[in-house]
Amino acid sequence: MPTSNSIPNSNSSAAPATAQPELLKFFFSDDGSIPNNPTLPVLVYKRALTAANPAALADLIDATYAKNQWRAAWRWGVYDFPHYHSTAHEVLGCYRGSATLQLGGKDGVKFVVEPGDIVILPAGTGHQNLGSSDDFHICGGYPLGQQADLLRGQPDERPANLKNIKAVRLPPSDPVFGPKGPLTSNWKA
Repeated sequence: MPTSNSIPNSNSSAAPATAQPELLKFFFSDDGSIPNNPTLPVLVYKRALTAANPAALADLIDATYAKNQWRAAWRWGVYDFPHYHSTAHEVLGCYRGSATLQLGGKDGVKFVVEPGDIVILPAGTGHQNLGSSDDFHICGGYPLGQQADLLRGQPDERPANLKNIKAVRLPPSDPVFGPKGPLTSNWKA
């Protein structure tokens, strides 16, 4: 079940944000196919960043990641099949269009992501695009030093993937709000 509250804007190093972005937290357990993360919640920042147009928002998202020690790795969409990464945490920043995402595997949650929304997935978290507008795009990224694998929840992926998930280091900083952002207070070893 998600929990929700506002993200404080007291961090002076925060990226430009709306008045009070909403913070959603989701915890998922292993569904037998997708392991999810046993200890870290998914964080969703609704309406976290704004810009004059999609190109400017994409550039802002990438620059914000870089400023906060996350690597902007690609611009595209989200795969339409359930998948997860066992070797890296991931951040998804929507800059154009919208999509309905399924998080946490078959027993997870569905929600709509729109421009300015940021989704932070701890290693092991299932995600899938269930349907999107034709113009849907995100900026994807990973903490510096982490490289993502691509797993689909097949039986032969275990138990190695479970060891990988536990071994992924916590990032030193929230990808949007910096060292004192919600990620650093919600993700503990």
